[in-house]
Amino acid sequence: MATCELPSEYRFRTEWSEEDQEWVGLCDAFPLASWLEPKREAAEAGIRAVVAEVLGLRDTGTDPQPPA
Repeated sequence: MATCELPSEYRFRTEWSEEDQEWVGLCDAFPLASWLEPKREAAEAGIRAVVAEVLGLRDTGTDPQPPA
């Protein structure tokens, strides 16, 4: 996975999903991205990794980063 420093303005959160019976990691700047895990900490780590991967890919191109 690409490594990238995450902007401090990005807001990450976790919510319990009754439907999935797991924690969902979310980032407000990436509303279509999520990460499911049975443990809350793992869900937050997962969504942070997804966002870092996306930002790392964007750093190699010309696409602007979404606002925080």
